[in-house]
Amino acid sequence: METLKFGYKFFRKSMPIAILAEIFSFLGIYAELLLPLLSGMLIDFVIQSGEVTEESGGMFHFLLTGKYGAVHTMQLFGAIAVVYAILILLRIILIYFRDLMQEWVGLKLETELRYETYGKLMELDSETIAEHNSGEMLQILNSDTIMFKELFAHRIPYLGDAIFMLVTTLILISGINISFIVIPLILMPFLVVTVLDFKKKARINFKEIREKSSAMNLTTQENIAAVRIVRSFTNEALEKEKFATSNTEFQDSRMKQVWLSSKFDLTFNSIKQIAYIGTIIIGAILVMNGHMTVGYILASSTYVMRIMNNITGINNHIFNMQQQTIAGLELKKFLETESQVPDNKEPNLHCDTPGIELKGVSMEIDGQKILQDINLSIPYGKKVGIVGETGSGKSILLKTLVRIRDITGGSITIDGHDIKDFSLENLRNMYSYVFQDVFLFSNTIASNIAFSRPDIDQRMVTKAATHAQADKFIDALADRYKTIVGERGLGISGGQKQRVSIARAFHKNAPIFILDDSTSALDVNTERILLQNIRENFAEKTVIITAHRFSSVVDCDEILYMKDGMITERGTFKELMELGGSFARVYNVQQEQQAETINADRLTKEGGN
Repeated sequence: METLKFGYKFFRKSMPIAILAEIFSFLGIYAELLLPLLSGMLIDFVIQSGEVTEESGGMFHFLLTGKYGAVHTMQLFGAIAVVYAILILLRIILIYFRDLMQEWVGLKLETELRYETYGKLMELDSETIAEHNSGEMLQILNSDTIMFKELFAHRIPYLGDAIFMLVTTLILISGINISFIVIPLILMPFLVVTVLDFKKKARINFKEIREKSSAMNLTTQENIAAVRIVRSFTNEALEKEKFATSNTEFQDSRMKQVWLSSKFDLTFNSIKQIAYIGTIIIGAILVMNGHMTVGYILASSTYVMRIMNNITGINNHIFNMQQQTIAGLELKKFLETESQVPDNKEPNLHCDTPGIELKGVSMEIDGQKILQDINLSIPYGKKVGIVGETGSGKSILLKTLVRIRDITGGSITIDGHDIKDFSLENLRNMYSYVFQDVFLFSNTIASNIAFSRPDIDQRMVTKAATHAQADKFIDALADRYKTIVGERGLGISGGQKQRVSIARAFHKNAPIFILDDSTSALDVNTERILLQNIRENFAEKTVIITAHRFSSVVDCDEILYMKDGMITERGTFKELMELGGSFARVYNVQQEQQAETINADRLTKEGGN
């Protein structure tokens, strides 16, 4: 029931069209159910010379008044055929428009569900999203939305059709002879018990199918993303085996469904045959005793089979609804997921020249201390470098500034306002962030650079690329800025991807630049020119740089050395070198390694000459 309430919030907007479609459907069904009465009249009063009474023909008695032809004549045959054709044509037209309206409702509902789930995806923080693997996310955003819209657009209306047809058929067959209701009533308890048992097992089975489908999607998605790694390790056989396992498990879960459906169909078909034979027996007895004509046996047997088919149809709809209900529950669960980084959504609070202050900042994740007692003042325009060992907390510290992760202790303020007082949009608009893990969209290089402001003049894109030292390699490409880069930036080198992502940050031109180890794939000379461009062209901006190469931060106003989530050393480059601590020691080692590399390259070139 909670699934229906959840779905109704989206479905109610299309309720008028859905109701109209159902009215058309009921009228079409009613027209169809009248056809057996006409078939019975054809046998009794055209093929045979039946005796016409006041009850003959029921609602079609007007055809037997003689006005449209005498009994056992072609004229009466023609009249019955015309009415028959009119009912068929009416049904076709009504069902045609019903199908159009239901498809419209379904597509509208599916589109809105997909929009809502995608919107939720954009709202949730990265840690919450990480709780779902990519296979589950694809299942929710694609398969579940399609499956759930089927519940409201088709399954519930078809269930309503089946119930309407069942009730109407019972009324019509009662009008012929009440005796024919005995068989459905006797068989009904067996059907109900079978349906309830089937429903319970189907729900469990469909849940398993969904889990196996999600697992198979995850295996496929991972291999698409990691295809180069798989090939470089020549591990295709292992990955094929993994996929074969998940594919087989999915097949097995579907086979359980097939066996369950087959078992149920066998039971239902047996009951239907019993009902059909029983109807013929009752009809034959009534005819032999003069209580019914042969034509009505045909109509009655047709109606009894309709009753049994509709009970079967109701079961099939209930069976499919189990799968769709599970999809709805997963959608509901996802859409009601609360972000671990709630949005204040205060639209009026913003800063053009933000000054950042961190006081006693700490963070714990699952009981582990990630950041401890971080105190830092970054007035607008200051250049800050952050270095340290891998896992020292550099990247997580940067993420707290833009609330990708929220701190668990202390405070972070901008111009005296807690960052939680800003809307996430206003807060993040203050930053041009270059992440450590570079991501490029499957689009042109120009579109990737202009991601923050796609309507900006091409000259601004070119300018950003020039500042990021990306213009030369872009100009060397056949299509230059219109070159399509593949998914996740495939097709260009790691250093080229980094430069495009830095150009993207330059193009945004926010007050604060954050470069999270974003020059690691660049050679020393390219990095030096790029950092010089930042100093010259963005001198007024706040710049925060994390790096493993300590030479990247030598010109910063303040350098922080982090270890185990704490700032253990801080100062200018000169001050840290005079201190002779961890920073100075690592810096000297890196400089020696760099000098050795340069000498080795020089000797190699001289030897080649």
